[in-house]
Amino acid sequence: MTTAAASSPRTYQVRTYGCQMNVHDSERIAGLLEQAGYLRAGDADDAPDVVVFNTCAVRENADNRLYGNLGQLRPSKDRHPGMQIAVGGCLAQKDRSEIVRRAPWVDVVFGTHNIGSLPVLLERARHNAAAEVEILESLDVFPSTLPTRRESTYAGWVSISVGCNNTCTFCIVPALRGKERDRRPGDVLSEVRALVDEGVLEVTLLGQNVNSYGIEFGDRYAFGKLLRACGDIDGLERVRFTSPHPKDFTDDVIAAMAETPNVCHSLHMPLQSGSDDVLRAMRRSYRSERYLGIIEKVRAAMPDAAITTDIIVGFPGETEADFERTLDVVRAARFSSAFTFQYSKRPGTPAATMADQLPKPVVQERYERLVACVEEITWAENRRLVGETVEVLVAVGEGRKDERTGRLSGRARDGRLVHFDAGSLAGQIRPGDIVHTTVTYAAPHHLNADGEPLAHRRTPAGDAAEAGRRPRTAGVSLGLPTVGAPPSPVPPAASSACAC
Repeated sequence: MTTAAASSPRTYQVRTYGCQMNVHDSERIAGLLEQAGYLRAGDADDAPDVVVFNTCAVRENADNRLYGNLGQLRPSKDRHPGMQIAVGGCLAQKDRSEIVRRAPWVDVVFGTHNIGSLPVLLERARHNAAAEVEILESLDVFPSTLPTRRESTYAGWVSISVGCNNTCTFCIVPALRGKERDRRPGDVLSEVRALVDEGVLEVTLLGQNVNSYGIEFGDRYAFGKLLRACGDIDGLERVRFTSPHPKDFTDDVIAAMAETPNVCHSLHMPLQSGSDDVLRAMRRSYRSERYLGIIEKVRAAMPDAAITTDIIVGFPGETEADFERTLDVVRAARFSSAFTFQYSKRPGTPAATMADQLPKPVVQERYERLVACVEEITWAENRRLVGETVEVLVAVGEGRKDERTGRLSGRARDGRLVHFDAGSLAGQIRPGDIVHTTVTYAAPHHLNADGEPLAHRRTPAGDAAEAGRRPRTAGVSLGLPTVGAPPSPVPPAASSACAC
């Protein structure tokens, strides 16, 4: 190896699976590696020096997917002996040293509680020429204290809590993410301000159970207060949050959503099942009447609210009557979208050992009926918007057919996906800009707007996208809980001139 090659920075690639939490964790992994001197590998680089898998353990095929991808990567590593492979996330927290046993070419395994250890573990594995497995049982450093390389110039994730105190029988997440830990509201607001100072227009507040925020410091109204405080941040145009739990949904949160102008009238609230018997077996501490009551209150306060959900089909013991009750709730709720899942066993969860596991053909048939019901409703709800004017935050990668159709894509304030024609503004509209346009066509999962845009506003986020900058935020520490700005706000992180 030449001296020049030996001194060149090592490159990295992060491959992400799973939920928004994992997506945001991957931004932290990237921030940590770049702080340690690594450079992000180009899209065409098939042999980066470090490949990090940030894994999910929620679905049954998660294990097969990981080990399949690790197997596909092995020949590349054999051809490049200096390459390192690291596995983190929920599956790593669950499988631990089993990963190295099944894939001995893996160099590092780290868990959900020690993301910050990754650069040290990589260096240690290189030095010792042996795999490093480090899994902690509880959080050592709150993730938001870590440096973050943001993927978007216009929208940012902001964690307000990690972990979950619920005991849903189908879910393995609490065992892998730990008990809920809440950040100080002032620190959350500092991070939001830092993002806005870099041009970000939209933030999504993240928590495994986002609206139980405040339980750690004894304020059951803390989440509503946080939403209202976000409304006081100049330059912040959109606030979203995910995912709330129906059992913790309070009227003050609905009021905060309705009365705070930059909080979007969109709500993602998992239903899981419309059958009270199944909800009881799932240990979901609400019933269908309570769920529909929340929706009724939300729509009374915000008639334009778009409500989305998660639904599981085929939970152990689910009868045809139980499934019909789920369809009844779907029809009553009039969701604008739904993420539908076939129940899958997760070892270590109570549901995995329950009697009356349903045959796959039964689950599949019910799943297909559920999808058809959901699409009929979402299509009808979307058709109501034809002829309406929508405000679209222009996005990257939302429209897979955009290049072929000549359209751009983005999200309306209510979260719906909109594909629009730039018309005479073609070439002038950038990701992160705001466009007002009229809906001309509706499909079950998106809207089209094929007329001339009514208005186009250039934004700082669009400027950053045009310049190839990505926001980078320094860590914000965990402190004592208070609502309001901290005494010394974290200054905006320096922008990078590197293109993604």
